[in-house]
Amino acid sequence: MRGGANFDDWLISNTSYDCPKRLPCVLASTGRRRHRSEMTETYRPRRSVLYVPASNDKALAKISSLACDAVIIDLEDAVAPAEKVSAREKLAGIFANRPGRRCEMAVRINPLSSEWGADDLLAAARCVPDAILLPKVDTPRDVLESGDVLDDNFSPDEVKLWAMIETPKALLNIGPIAELGRDPASRLVCFVAGTNDLVKETGILDRRYLTPWLMQMVLAARAGGLDLLDGVFNDFRDLDAFARECGEAAAMGFDGKSLIHPAQIDAANRAFAPSAGAVAEARSVKEAFALAENAGRQVIALNGKMVERLHLAQAEKLLAKAAAIGA
Repeated sequence: MRGGANFDDWLISNTSYDCPKRLPCVLASTGRRRHRSEMTETYRPRRSVLYVPASNDKALAKISSLACDAVIIDLEDAVAPAEKVSAREKLAGIFANRPGRRCEMAVRINPLSSEWGADDLLAAARCVPDAILLPKVDTPRDVLESGDVLDDNFSPDEVKLWAMIETPKALLNIGPIAELGRDPASRLVCFVAGTNDLVKETGILDRRYLTPWLMQMVLAARAGGLDLLDGVFNDFRDLDAFARECGEAAAMGFDGKSLIHPAQIDAANRAFAPSAGAVAEARSVKEAFALAENAGRQVIALNGKMVERLHLAQAEKLLAKAAAIGA
């Protein structure tokens, strides 16, 4: 099947703009981390996460009607250099008119090494989004410095950080970056694979050869307790191929996929939702461990299979996801 909708309003440029490396005009007090007690987070599905250019009024107006789990208001790749300042100035209005349907809303800023990044971060923080997506994260320091800016400007703890993993250096440092997810003070809760930039930086032309790096992201995200989103699929008219790639990403362990057009939402929601069979099995595991005779047991037999407490934790997580999406 080939998508037949008019895609022009949603076409997002994947061109990366080369910016001169310089220190951002605002840096936080590095090395100082405010204590933040660990909180129990409400599960938030991130099956379908749609980039929406901050400069595109027509696309912004459609957010409330979309079935995606989250949107990323984009100040980076989707906005031309001449429009970056005006796009940033629109953030306050975008969040003041936030849709009644409470989908998660993040802001992707420009790199802090660019001429726009520091001002983007401060403007985004003032809007109190659910998250700020940091591009070109290479080291833990990139996350920590951004978190310090939020702390120094009294951003609520509910404002989280997402990190783009899109450079060779990020992959080499992905373990230490992911470890920040275990520290609530870092605010880091999600990785986003920047597959287009990885292709650009490495010269790899076939997604099959990205698979080892994608799996490395999965391992790091799980070690850090982070969610993980797959990169965009560029041929937004080929919905069959997109659905296949979603299925592959779900099988690899990704939690969802970043999208460039609303036509991709339904396929992503289906691919990253637990199946009816998986939900039924998870319920049976939870019910079995709740039986009085299994109290305190670490291992039980269920339907001819060995089931451990770790399977109970997996079942509870799956059931929370199913409840959140109404599956």
